[in-house]
Amino acid sequence: MNERFKESVVKSLRAMYRSLPIIFGVIILISLMNVLVPKTFFTTLFQGNLLFDSFIGSVLGSILAGTPITSYVISGELLKQGISLIAVTAFIVSWVTVGIIQLPAEMMLLGKKFAIIRNVTAFILSIIVAIVTVTILSIL
Repeated sequence: MNERFKESVVKSLRAMYRSLPIIFGVIILISLMNVLVPKTFFTTLFQGNLLFDSFIGSVLGSILAGTPITSYVISGELLKQGISLIAVTAFIVSWVTVGIIQLPAEMMLLGKKFAIIRNVTAFILSIIVAIVTVTILSIL
């Protein structure tokens, strides 16, 4: 076998091994959420309104920022709970692009103005992307 291929396999396995604690943590949090949060909470929060659901999904994703791999697991669970695709799409996009929690560090490293403009733009675009994506999927 090629030496580069072996290195790639080893690096991939290491990355998967390092991500296991994160994935297990997300699974535990989802399990706790399923037990502690009543099912009616999500249906009252998300009412099927195109703009409102995408806005709430973006707000939740912005506050609960995380990695893309964990967003897929959480989003799948939200869809199982009956949350609209538009809310889940907005949640995923804002989850990985907007970072309220990391904002102080981002402002320190990249500058206050840039960090705020980037986060506001990403928040607005997460709503737009969700609406456009779900609209295109409904047409197809």
